[in-house]
Amino acid sequence: MQDILTQFLLGGSALFAAAAAAFLGIGIYNNYFETFVSEVQGESAGGMKGAGSVAIRKLGAMNRRVMWPGYEAKMRKNLIKAGDVNGYKPEDIMALQEVGFVAGLLGGLILANGLGQNLAWSLVVALFGMYYPMIWVNDQVKKRHLQISRALPYNLDLLTLSVEAGLDFTAALAKVVEKGKTGPLKDELALVLKQLKMGKTREEALKAMIVRVDLPPLTTFVTALIQADKMGTSLGKVLRIQSTQMRIDRTQRAEKLAGEAPVKMLFPLIACIFPTVFMVLFGPIVFAFMFGNVGG
Repeated sequence: MQDILTQFLLGGSALFAAAAAAFLGIGIYNNYFETFVSEVQGESAGGMKGAGSVAIRKLGAMNRRVMWPGYEAKMRKNLIKAGDVNGYKPEDIMALQEVGFVAGLLGGLILANGLGQNLAWSLVVALFGMYYPMIWVNDQVKKRHLQISRALPYNLDLLTLSVEAGLDFTAALAKVVEKGKTGPLKDELALVLKQLKMGKTREEALKAMIVRVDLPPLTTFVTALIQADKMGTSLGKVLRIQSTQMRIDRTQRAEKLAGEAPVKMLFPLIACIFPTVFMVLFGPIVFAFMFGNVGG
């Protein structure tokens, strides 16, 4: 009788445990998984990339409580300069750093174990994985700055011609946005134009662009426009001077890069080309010297 009661209690406990697990699974699905799936389907990327993007944003939302203000301010500034790449926020970058640290630690442990190295090397790989998202953001900032630097002379010339043709600054800016080359500079000028139409002053809109981009050549150009607006100087004359100066700076930059090219080519020349030339020239001589008398 006691054995039957024990079996009955064990069976009932197992049944209650299974029911609790089922209800827990249903609750998790209704509260989390179903929302996660719907958000993945709403992502433009879709698939695994969309799932990864949603997971990063979920983890980023959890990081919002523990993120310190200095990190948030610096990362937000870098993301703005990068052009709000992928719509990431500072907490999302922190989530990427956390994922990179865990992935780097696991990968480092596997490599260290497979190669028979000290497991402490896995910590080095983990630290690299943690800092890689920050390196990636800085790289995006540099790429965007390079695109803006290359597009600036053409757009400045177009703005100068439009002003000299008799258009006011807003109309000339609209012409640049319409006819300019597609890129981040055109997007920034379109945003300035939108702010001007919304009622901001020219100085406010241009200073906001300086803060967003933070590129010295663009800052110099915009500062000159603001000073011309304050002093009442002819805008066309200022634009012509800035255009000429920018063209001179671009020529000097090209000459500087051309002068640095031989120095940059020195290492690959010594490391790659010279050894090959020496092998082709002196290889047969060394071979004949060492093995020439074998046949004799």
